[in-house]
Amino acid sequence: MIDMKQYAGRWIARNGSGEVTGTGKSCMEARSASGAGTLAQLVWVSPHPPHLALPEWPLERLRPLFAGKDVWLAGGAVRDLLLGRVLHDWDFTTAGPAMALARQVANALRGAYVTLDDEHDTARAIVREPATGRPITLDFATLRKPSIEADLHCRDFTINAIAMTLEGELIDPTSGQADLAAGIVRAASDQAFHQDPARLLRAVRAASELGCRIESATQALIRAQAEAITTVSAERIQAELLRIVALEATAPALRLTDSLGLLEQVLPEVQVLQSVTQSYPHYRADAYAHTLDALTAVEALLMPGSPEIAAQLPAPSWCWEMLNSTLAPLGGPLHTYLEEPLAAEMPRRDLLKWGALLHDVGKSATRTVDERERVHFYGHDKEGVALAEKRLNILRFPNQARNFVTTLVREHMRLIGMSKTPPPTRRAIYHFYHDAGDAGPAVVLLALADALAVWGPAMEKAYWSALLTTADALLRGYFEHHDEVVAPPPLLNGHD
Repeated sequence: MIDMKQYAGRWIARNGSGEVTGTGKSCMEARSASGAGTLAQLVWVSPHPPHLALPEWPLERLRPLFAGKDVWLAGGAVRDLLLGRVLHDWDFTTAGPAMALARQVANALRGAYVTLDDEHDTARAIVREPATGRPITLDFATLRKPSIEADLHCRDFTINAIAMTLEGELIDPTSGQADLAAGIVRAASDQAFHQDPARLLRAVRAASELGCRIESATQALIRAQAEAITTVSAERIQAELLRIVALEATAPALRLTDSLGLLEQVLPEVQVLQSVTQSYPHYRADAYAHTLDALTAVEALLMPGSPEIAAQLPAPSWCWEMLNSTLAPLGGPLHTYLEEPLAAEMPRRDLLKWGALLHDVGKSATRTVDERERVHFYGHDKEGVALAEKRLNILRFPNQARNFVTTLVREHMRLIGMSKTPPPTRRAIYHFYHDAGDAGPAVVLLALADALAVWGPAMEKAYWSALLTTADALLRGYFEHHDEVVAPPPLLNGHD
């Protein structure tokens, strides 16, 4: 970690490794001093502790536009600067008209202007970073209180209740820096959740994304007001849940959500699985624990070779070795498939995790016990489709994303039946994709994850080998022989 204090009040040039390659009193001097090497970033180091490195773009373009105005960088943007994270979203608070300033910025940077809240004078400028062309959002809001300090007391959490002048001077009335250093998510006030109940779920998301813990008094506030999350719009709940499910490790975040009384409010179909007991071959006692294992197994599939994630599932090491050998040859096409978004901020990889989360919700309505005390869930896949579709509709999922997830729920048992006589025939592969469609490869991955979550340490090598043989044939059929096997030309058409 570079000690920025030595560069206080100066410009520095940094390469891709973060090393300082040149300094100067101006950005031009720093650029010139960096020489002919690769220049990754120009930053100005604030003279005020803790001497934050402020990027040249977009701040240098904004300074003339902000001249004579009371404008502060605030919230998550300041938090991320303190953490040394790359900013994609910039939040500004101004004592003047925010919408007019946002339009002025959008025009000056040749970006797009969007009104966010006319009543509360909030707007957004969407611009493109010159070096990469990636979209950057610049949000502008008018002070809600007479001063910036009073305004910050109305924020959600102390770590987000920090503002900064463009000279890098921090304003921190709730001691957010100390909480950030200690890894604590603390409500900025006792009224934080009354002011906006969406913050109840946001606390879980913020703590999980940042690797922090929610302090005890804030946890008590959340538990006392958990029911209020149902008064929040479906779109806002969806946005928070999408980010929670998109985490690299979703299961701990869901356990936290449940412990705070929020899971039964936003995903009751999943929470009720805690009371649904299972028997052999499931090594987990209830369907909820199995669901979290299936989620973790999907994450291990999405990050092959990650010992940290694989260690969370007590499956034999040879399971992962055989799995990686099967998936590695298809790494490129499979990665492209999973990263493609089906809707805004909904790539297939995240929707696959939603499929794992909801794949067994039908078990609560289909549990039976036979004369040998064995538990069965006949038809839970079909029942699960109806429950999953209802929940995704409530959460306002777009049609394509909803159909993708419900297909995963409907077809997640398919691989088991096909693996009884591996490898599958060309005709069987065709019928599989006829039913599963574009979700087919994700169905295969979910079925493998489900098997790992069912058997755990008791997985049998012959059974796992048969599943992988079938999975390999199905995935190769989709990615390598799509036109011949998945979508072959008709033997006859209308013209014939």
